[in-house]
Amino acid sequence: MNNYVIYTDSASDIKPEVLKEWGVLYSELTFHFDDSETEYSNNDMSTADFYQKMKDGGVAKTSAVNADAFAKAFEPILQQGNDLLYLSFSSGLSTTFNSGRIAAEELSAKYPERKILVVDTLAASAGQGLLVYLTVEKKKSGATIEEAAEYAKGILPNLCHWFTVDDLVYLKRGGRVSPTVAFVGNLLGIKPVLHVDDEGHLINISKVRGRKNAIAALADKYTELALEPSTGTIFISQAACQADAEELAKLIKAKHGADVQIITDVGPVIGAHAGPGTLALFFLGKER
Repeated sequence: MNNYVIYTDSASDIKPEVLKEWGVLYSELTFHFDDSETEYSNNDMSTADFYQKMKDGGVAKTSAVNADAFAKAFEPILQQGNDLLYLSFSSGLSTTFNSGRIAAEELSAKYPERKILVVDTLAASAGQGLLVYLTVEKKKSGATIEEAAEYAKGILPNLCHWFTVDDLVYLKRGGRVSPTVAFVGNLLGIKPVLHVDDEGHLINISKVRGRKNAIAALADKYTELALEPSTGTIFISQAACQADAEELAKLIKAKHGADVQIITDVGPVIGAHAGPGTLALFFLGKER
């Protein structure tokens, strides 16, 4: 029997109602702005309000899920007789994975009859969401919890994350680019094309001039790398740039006939580091 629950966290940027449809439970990462002590979960503030506050100069700081919070969330699932497979936010970007692992180890000692498996997705935003979706589909096909976990681990090297940002100041704040690069890049309209590597870290790959060229560069990466360009599952996430996301989807459709399954918002926890105008493309490719 497949009496196990697939679990994730809000860094996946999949809307709660969609996760509910998939039968996936999740924990919330949180954020706050420097001018306030109020702590918000990823879904407490609309993305429109969040990105407007960032545009107005607000600086958001994020917090991982701690081990105690995971333990409190995991335990009722185990008490109901279910095993649990947690697909976590990248360990290369957050301590959330480690917190989930610690909670799993503690609860495994308390509930030795239950299976608690934790997989580091080495992914973020809808890339993590895509891995969750594909693992859910694997479960629906009859996979055991061990088979589902091995499947998720097996496709990690193929989980492509390609994205661009509209304003380098947010990557500068996170130490991803130097102040000089950010200043000159914004002055000249340079847009970086980045991806998440095999260790789950953000890597700056190339630079193009202008937003239109950056969107085209993401579509070109799909053409270059996609395992199944006409039939593969494609997710896009966007931070207050819905029209750009739709343009990217159109480029892929025109070239390959492939439909994008989900266009979702980049939530505040991810958006705090990338900023408004972030546009990201996720699919299975020949390599990351």
